[in-house]
Amino acid sequence: MKHAFEVENKDFIYTYVRQMDEHDLCRLEMRAFFGGDSETNVIKSRKKIDPSRSPFMKERLEVLFSGNDMEEIIEQASEFVSYKTFKVTCLNSIALDSTAKLRQPERRSIEREIGEVIQGEADLFEPQVNFGIVLLEGIWHFGIVQESEPIWRYHMQKPHMYSTALSTRVARAVANIAVPHPEGIRAIDPCCGIGTVLVEARSMGIDMVGRDINPLVCLGSRKNLAHFGLEGEVEKGPISEVTDTYDAAVIDMPYNLFTHITAEGQLDILKSARRITSRLVVVTIEPMDDMILEAGFTIIDRCVAKKGMFERQVVVCE
Repeated sequence: MKHAFEVENKDFIYTYVRQMDEHDLCRLEMRAFFGGDSETNVIKSRKKIDPSRSPFMKERLEVLFSGNDMEEIIEQASEFVSYKTFKVTCLNSIALDSTAKLRQPERRSIEREIGEVIQGEADLFEPQVNFGIVLLEGIWHFGIVQESEPIWRYHMQKPHMYSTALSTRVARAVANIAVPHPEGIRAIDPCCGIGTVLVEARSMGIDMVGRDINPLVCLGSRKNLAHFGLEGEVEKGPISEVTDTYDAAVIDMPYNLFTHITAEGQLDILKSARRITSRLVVVTIEPMDDMILEAGFTIIDRCVAKKGMFERQVVVCE
């Protein structure tokens, strides 16, 4: 017998739930994570990403085996031993790409058929492992399911907030786009405001520090981090005074309506960013491609993040 978890070179199937306005931002985050994207609500990759990092992921299936029909799946499942209590969940509760949703009675029947042949102890209420089965484009895939936990929702109400800050969903996606693979990466948000991006980054284990020229928002950012039990450095001062270098940076660009910053001031911020980092994600409500290029960056990817009639550009630069 083969232990159910002894599989090398695994594929991962990620399912997504997103609003129409979020479609382009979701795909930009996909490209950062996986090096490619999908126009549908499912993507397959060899890269392992915690689904709770993305505000758009629904779940991740770590594929153990696949089959052309249920008979193949049941035959392979009968050869596995699970040393942990388990349950089986069919993931076709929504339409996935061109594969239609399966009705609940059919899903329950599939779950029972597979659960009955796995050698181990089933537990429908508090299983130690959740196995999943999904039909995609005529092929069945069986594996281990990890559901996404919407951690970003817990950060929506902060002790210190202001109306022009990014939403937590956008902030989380932006942090992922800037630092898709955090190991060994140092990042900075040099115009961090009350720390919307910083909170999301630190909650995902991204080594990001914050900075802002306004001492009051620095204080607010520190208090927001502490409120969620997060640690992180937030220093007062302009980006021009940063002496360290970083692997990545995020700048939610200050804009005229709320900060009275000049175009020259925005350009100075970008030039300072060029000095301290090789990868920059700029969030802006107004076009600034010419400034980005003048500062010495190359634009490698972008999208428009929408919220009703309000639009922000998310521009990835190197």
